[in-house]
Amino acid sequence: MNRTTIAKLMLALGGLLTTAAFFMTFFWADASTFPDGRIDFSQKIFYFHVPVAEASFLVFFFTALYGIRFLMTKDRKFDTRARIATELTLFFVLLTMATGILWTRVAWGVWWQWEPRLTTYFIMTLLVIAYFVLRNSVEDEEKRAVYAAAFGILAFIDAPISFFITRWVESIHPVVLAGGESSGLEPPMLITFIVAQVGMLMLGYAFYEMRLHEEEIRERLEALKVKVGG
Repeated sequence: MNRTTIAKLMLALGGLLTTAAFFMTFFWADASTFPDGRIDFSQKIFYFHVPVAEASFLVFFFTALYGIRFLMTKDRKFDTRARIATELTLFFVLLTMATGILWTRVAWGVWWQWEPRLTTYFIMTLLVIAYFVLRNSVEDEEKRAVYAAAFGILAFIDAPISFFITRWVESIHPVVLAGGESSGLEPPMLITFIVAQVGMLMLGYAFYEMRLHEEEIRERLEALKVKVGG
């Protein structure tokens, strides 16, 4: 199978798994409750907040990876791949921020808290936005690609910091994916969490490949127009 076919398959499977995870979250996975008996809906939000956050970190890694490959080879295809990866990173970052704000409102009673995880992730959000500001501010294509690659590599440094910060310093943010904690989840909760994660990562792969395919077609058409016009 070619990349496009695989992407479509991943899109279908990812969509099915994510939809299944939604229904599993509300109708199958056990929900924790407050002392007064009210359902803790912040736990429900986490089934989706964590997968999109993980996807944002993972896709941002490819921004840095393709940035390094571009600087080593000066092959423009790596600049394109890094740009598409950053576009997708922005998409997942905004989803993470939206679901995270909902979670903090339900769990902490506030819309925002300047604690280590939220602060470092907010910085990452600004860096992703700055990446596109930088690209749009440089007219020369070669310089634009070099500056963007270098900036993307440096910006990615914040991603592992944001991910591990709750393990390094005291934070009120829950520690996600800590060793041994998943075993404490009831099977319905753990299975739902895994289904949501796998589904979201499949969607991330599908979105990236489909967007990249679209961009490659656009670039080939532009090259053809230049050739014909020349």
